[in-house]
Amino acid sequence: MVVHGERVVLPSATPAEAAKALDQFTAAYNKADQAYDGSLDAAYTTGALGAIDAARLKAGKVNNPGGNPQHTPLVLSDATYTIPKKAGWPRWFVAEATANKGGDARWVLVFTRGDLSEPWQGTYLTLVAQGAMPRFSKDKDGWAEAVPADSAELTRAPGDLSKEYTAYLKDGGGVFADGAYTSTLRTTRAKNAEKPGLVQQYVDEPLTGGEFAPLALRTADGGALVFFSSHHYVKQTAAAGASVPAPNVSVKALTTGEIKQSLTMEFVANEIALDPVKGSGDGKVSLLSRLEGLTAAKGE
Repeated sequence: MVVHGERVVLPSATPAEAAKALDQFTAAYNKADQAYDGSLDAAYTTGALGAIDAARLKAGKVNNPGGNPQHTPLVLSDATYTIPKKAGWPRWFVAEATANKGGDARWVLVFTRGDLSEPWQGTYLTLVAQGAMPRFSKDKDGWAEAVPADSAELTRAPGDLSKEYTAYLKDGGGVFADGAYTSTLRTTRAKNAEKPGLVQQYVDEPLTGGEFAPLALRTADGGALVFFSSHHYVKQTAAAGASVPAPNVSVKALTTGEIKQSLTMEFVANEIALDPVKGSGDGKVSLLSRLEGLTAAKGE
């Protein structure tokens, strides 16, 4: 009998396969971190996590060609897996684990793969406070439910959240609840926009295609937990006679051009949002976590 994975609804992975994927990722991540060599874990990362990790390793290699003098192996323990049952590719699942890095927060990783010949790749990584993750809707066999990117049942379709979020950062309004990654971030930006001798500008762009596609899981209350990516630029411009603040060694390592009057820094971020059922509660989407990393910089 031939089973067509693109049509039949199947679990994305078994718990044993998910555990093996987490182990393989961790081993590759540690090798790459120790050597500051992005080629050692490139096969096991993609999307927002891949972009952030590759840039971090590149900067590390520039500053420490012999490897990471502060390397401490990442150890993930007490892992749990939420595996959706779905048709078609990509297959994906969520792993949560306690880590020896990042304080008391739990590491939340999303793994994806495009077909059976590919390794599982870490695509999203954020840190979430203990006990803050929602309960997921699961069937009698323990499989979770993937929510389509164009779902009309939610406050906002998962596929629209990156566009909505970047528009919110620029203009405010919209459907996002106040919090550290929304109203507080806008307030901080406004405060930093103009200082004596320095102007700081922000440009925000959605990231939704290919490896940056959003992924969503049905929560027990009928809403969804959505993982999505976004793209950000911060440009610092010094007034005549003033200079841009000296960047740290990691920023400097990723900077092209000469910093004369301006420095533009490029970031990729991954976010986790709680997207409620349309018409429920206060009708607000709340950001549970956000992790961003510098990916490039340009001096002018």
